[in-house]
Formats: sequence, C-alpha cells, structure tokens
Amino acid sequence: SFQETTRVLTEAATRSKRDELRSLKENVIMGHLISAGTGMPEFKHLAVEEPAEEDNLILKGIEEHELAQAMAEIEIEEEEFDEEAEAAAEE
Repeated sequence: SFQETTRVLTEAATRSKRDELRSLKENVIMGHLISAGTGMPEFKHLAVEEPAEEDNLILKGIEEHELAQAMAEIEIEEEEFDEEAEAAAEE
C-alpha cells in the first residue's frame, strides 16, 4: 500500500539510509522511475572553513572590545581622581 511505502521511505530518511526508490511500489505510485534524493554526493567534496578559526577571530574581537572599554573606564577614573585632587588642593 501507499502508506507502507511512505513508512519505508520515512524510516530510511530518518536513519540516514539509502533507498534507490527502484521497487515496484515507488514506480507504480509515480508511474515512472522517480528521481529523488538529497544530492549529497554533490556536496561531499565542498571545502568548509574550520569553525574554530572563525570562533577565534570573534573571541579576539570581543577581548579587544572589552580591553578598550576597561581602558576607557580607567581613563575616566583617573580624570575624576585628578579633578578631586585639584579641588582638595585648592581648599
């Protein structure tokens, strides 16, 4: 039955199995040999950038940003300290 074919195909898909879809049921349902698949062989040879490299660049940028913020806060604190010291010296 059609439901059995659907079950078999779903099971094959969820378990990463290969199904050539060449049995009588698939052909009867569609009326001809169906061309279906993931196209995975096409993508197996693609070069993929190493995610760790990109992650390291992001982390480095975050660290640089945090360092710049900390240095800006230190400069503000130093300016406030200098102003307080000048005010105390004038008294």
